[in-house]
Amino acid sequence: MKKFLEEFKQFAMRGNVVDLAVGIIIGVAFGNIVNSLVNDIIMPPIGYLLNDIDFSDLFINLSGGDYSSLAAAKDAGAATINYGLFINAVINFIIVALAVFLLVKQMNRFLKEKPAPPADPTTKECPFCHTEIPIPAVRCPHCTSHLEESK
Repeated sequence: MKKFLEEFKQFAMRGNVVDLAVGIIIGVAFGNIVNSLVNDIIMPPIGYLLNDIDFSDLFINLSGGDYSSLAAAKDAGAATINYGLFINAVINFIIVALAVFLLVKQMNRFLKEKPAPPADPTTKECPFCHTEIPIPAVRCPHCTSHLEESK
């Protein structure tokens, strides 16, 4: 049992697991912010422009009764299709996807590696036969011409 606990501790304290936990916590908090942005800032003006429609209250009643709001239909146990909540969820998704896209785009821009400087040449061209030969060569192995001393 002690060995199991030690192995579990090593697993749980690895960098990837801790990073994942932090990412999930931040993701949940970010989700709450986006929900508030959609429900409290974006949807009220859109609802106002569309004659005071509250998207979260849009539903189709499948049970035949007449309910003034989604809450009243749920309280009565009526079967409903809640397309207004679906619209809010789609808008939430679009905002989260846009935010993640912009974040990843910025991270890629910051992490973009600069090209490595060109390596020093290791070969030169023989002036007689024009083949590639090592720089320190004093005689061409192809045409056997004597070359000037490399400096």
